[in-house]
Amino acid sequence: MTIYVSNLSFMVSEEQLNNTFAAFGVVDSAKIKLDKLTNRSRGFGFIEMNNNSDAQKAIDSLNGQMLDGRALNVSMAKPKKTF
Repeated sequence: MTIYVSNLSFMVSEEQLNNTFAAFGVVDSAKIKLDKLTNRSRGFGFIEMNNNSDAQKAIDSLNGQMLDGRALNVSMAKPKKTF
């Protein structure tokens, strides 16, 4: 299951994001999207977890919780639209 995380502080690292979600189960990947020009965080990212139950627990527990001074918005990722 892919989890969408937004309202990330620009200082949060992929490792920190991974560790936050690892408290709920095995994290396959944690990616923060970067601006192509500045190489700086765009303030959102994606977490991959194979166990849907663990992923749902993470969503339920972490949505609205503070990480590095900002309240996280955590939800199931929507499929990427293709044009």
